[in-house]
Amino acid sequence: MVQPHFPILADATLAAINTVGAWLAQDDLSETRQPPAVDVVILAGNAVIPTIDAACRVAFQKNVPLLISGGIGHSTTFLYEAIRNHPRYHTLSVAGRAEASILADVAREFWQIPDERLWVEDRSTNCGENARFSWNMLKQRQRTSGRVLVVQDPTMQRRTMATFARVCRDEPAPPQWISHPGFTPMLQNGKEGVEFSEDTAGLWPVDRYLSLVLGELPRLYDDVNGYGPAGRDYIAHVEFPEVVTAAWRRLQQDPILKGARKII
Repeated sequence: MVQPHFPILADATLAAINTVGAWLAQDDLSETRQPPAVDVVILAGNAVIPTIDAACRVAFQKNVPLLISGGIGHSTTFLYEAIRNHPRYHTLSVAGRAEASILADVAREFWQIPDERLWVEDRSTNCGENARFSWNMLKQRQRTSGRVLVVQDPTMQRRTMATFARVCRDEPAPPQWISHPGFTPMLQNGKEGVEFSEDTAGLWPVDRYLSLVLGELPRLYDDVNGYGPAGRDYIAHVEFPEVVTAAWRRLQQDPILKGARKII
């Protein structure tokens, strides 16, 4: 059963979580300046409302196409729930629909992005297909150069960028991929347990966020068990900074993370 509040964690453990979470989020844009000129925005299907809003906002402000990628996969029900619970978006139909179709409605009806600038890829069911099918659509639309902003759930942002790099590994002149998750999650101890430091509207429950963060690291390994070239070859090689490796070791040793959530 999901606990209403995640237990208080040691300050060092919280710092380690935030270090890993920020690295996974891979934000190439500074919070203090506007996004650079881009030719296309790609929104990979996810259920994090601030991330979805960020992609729509940039596409609207820059007056560029918004390519939305996502069919029906194992996490689609989380998007259904997020839309149903949203104070504005709850009017949209979600049952049985592809993620990209739902997100296109958000972009069209609430961000005033016209149909001619909405490119919908509604067949992909995982991160690898998001990248491959999006790249195929860019080729069909003759938008394979310039700058492409890629927006994804912060916990999957670094893997998504490595997947796009893998897909275009043999391309002679791929676009400049720019990574932006919309925001970087940060956790803190509150009065009743661990909580997000910002507004929680449209975010994961804390326990799900922790499960996603800690489950993501092994996927990025470039070894026989990872997704890198030496393993399943789903992604390009990812270099782990020492500070992230040290933070990961700290999380593996934390007794509350081991006992309370059993996510390691």
